[in-house]
Amino acid sequence: MQQIILFLIAFFIVQALLKTPAATLKRYGKILLISILGMFFSYLLATGRLNWFFAFVIMTVTFLIRLLPAALHIMPHWPSMQKYWMQWKNSRFEWKGQQERTYHAPSSNTMSREEAYDVLGLTPQASSSDIISAHRKLMQKLHPDRGGSAYLAAKINLAKKTLLP
Repeated sequence: MQQIILFLIAFFIVQALLKTPAATLKRYGKILLISILGMFFSYLLATGRLNWFFAFVIMTVTFLIRLLPAALHIMPHWPSMQKYWMQWKNSRFEWKGQQERTYHAPSSNTMSREEAYDVLGLTPQASSSDIISAHRKLMQKLHPDRGGSAYLAAKINLAKKTLLP
């Protein structure tokens, strides 16, 4: 008996939807979709499972980024997409290459004492312990492993080498 009642309700709902204009149905569909998504996120937030959703989204995006070159290779009729992908990929590797580029000491392995004091930010009256502490402080800020410049690290090392025998 309950199945018949549910069938009749569904039948009349479908009949009413068939008579409704498409613009109204589209608006109701958007409202329904946003409401369902809101309830879903609220449920995940309330139960503490929202982190699983974000992990899934990040994993999906990563997978799609890895899959994109193969998809572009298979579909050669998308040359503009392939061109933009290669530009993005090359710019990413250029930036990475700039970070990984290693600099050795400047071409001339000599530095004047005045320039060395200037690099370390010291005065000529500085003691050897001042030189060591200034070198350590600057290297902690400017070391390439911490995001600094390898060129500046080489200059700082050369300044310390110049000032300390």
